[in-house]
Amino acid sequence: MTIEIDPISLTIFRNLFSSVAEEMGESLLRTAFSPNIKERRDLSAAVFDSSGDMVAQAAHIPVHLGATPASVKAAIARKPMAAGDIVMLNDPYCGGSHLPDITLVGAAFIDNTEVPEFYVANRAHHSDVGGAMLGSMLVATDIHQEGIRIPPVHLVRSGVLQEDALSVFLANVRTPNERLGDIEAQIGSIRVGIKRLCEIEARHGRLSMMAHAEALQDYSEKATRVAIGGIPDGRYEFEDFLDDDGVSTESVLIRVAVEVNGEELTVDFSGSSPQVQGSVNANMAVTTSAVYYVVRCLVNLDIPFNAGGMRPVRVIAEEGSVLNAQFPSAVSAGNVETSQRIVDVVLGAIQEALPDRIPAASCGSMNNLTLGGTIPETGECFAYYETIGGGMGACPGIDGDSAVHTHMTNTMNTPIEALERAFPLRVRRYAIRKGSGGAGRFKGGDGTIREIESLCEMSASIISERRVFAPYGLNGGEPGKRGANMLIKGGVARELPSKAMVNMSAGDIISISTPGGGGFGRDDD
Repeated sequence: MTIEIDPISLTIFRNLFSSVAEEMGESLLRTAFSPNIKERRDLSAAVFDSSGDMVAQAAHIPVHLGATPASVKAAIARKPMAAGDIVMLNDPYCGGSHLPDITLVGAAFIDNTEVPEFYVANRAHHSDVGGAMLGSMLVATDIHQEGIRIPPVHLVRSGVLQEDALSVFLANVRTPNERLGDIEAQIGSIRVGIKRLCEIEARHGRLSMMAHAEALQDYSEKATRVAIGGIPDGRYEFEDFLDDDGVSTESVLIRVAVEVNGEELTVDFSGSSPQVQGSVNANMAVTTSAVYYVVRCLVNLDIPFNAGGMRPVRVIAEEGSVLNAQFPSAVSAGNVETSQRIVDVVLGAIQEALPDRIPAASCGSMNNLTLGGTIPETGECFAYYETIGGGMGACPGIDGDSAVHTHMTNTMNTPIEALERAFPLRVRRYAIRKGSGGAGRFKGGDGTIREIESLCEMSASIISERRVFAPYGLNGGEPGKRGANMLIKGGVARELPSKAMVNMSAGDIISISTPGGGGFGRDDD
């Protein structure tokens, strides 16, 4: 049977597949328990074909969505799925990114086929997955310190929740009730996705779904090849640094060579620092995700982000390097901080070829803050996690935005009212950090200032970057202002390094000033 595909039908199916992912995301955020998922929207959802290649995604978190295909492929390879099955995993060395990001994968059996024709997956950041510190985002030296590591396991079989698998997970976290609520929300989201795919099949037919899924991937590939073909052939190099790994004060080199050959792109990170003792190591899924994000940004057309757009791109990172870390390296900060620096260096390299299109460096950090302790009135543990926006780099022709999340993060902030209602915390200040954007013909966006007071004893962890190396400007633009972390005790402020773990008493204040974006062009141009 020949399936006719035309621009109209392709557009219809693009929106159909995307709507499945979007509804999965909405279902998850509306039913989740934790403010991190419900309010900050630290979640993602996507649809995949029978091989585990992405067909469509929702407009969620870039670092999640670029890395999730590795999770889906690991789930398919390790745990073949029957109807009603859902597989759970978070292992960075088996398809995951970092331990707090828990991925669920479900199989969609369309038209009663014997094998799944599609898969759906969601990923959500859980504010505690065990480990050496509340919140599971810490200065670690071994992945076992970062929390429970879950290889692909069946969480649901034939529609029945596997209590043993769930109980092992819940026994290793400090906030089991919240974790259970979020996991159940993820399960519900998977079921919504499968139901919607079956409804599409009932209306349009299985063969038409499969043909259009493949055609959408081919379309994205063609558009990406055209975009790459618009870059002059050549080899373009750039390097930048992470402040440190949290254990030593030595900087960590990220080096890239981008080779453009016709309609294909090779991104080679050879020469970057070896994997380090601290937690800024990234696995290959995260490194690849950051590269694909940059490539997608180069495509001017409004195309679906799917596996097709990845086909013309080759990513090289040496095993045992900070961008292809091997077990048992700690990786919690690699997902959130190193991914940002990968974007900076790849854009920095490409700007040599496309000086009129590439923006200056943005904030370059997710400015991760984790707070956790025991609520005195109830004796219950709590763990709160947030990322804090900064300045966007100026673009050719336009100033950078202020106080926004950029590049590999796409979350919202937690509303002050929701934060203070849920936790023994008080937000003392939340403001734009005026003057922190880099000067230039077009100015970098300003960062933010966020100050949170503890109302009881608790621990705090800060995982941040751009406190030593400022976000770069371009074409004569000035760099953005570096960030700063402070602990205020009894009115006395003490500066903290990029990565720090501290104990707080009632009345102590954590103050985080995030970096501004780099400027573009000289003021006198």
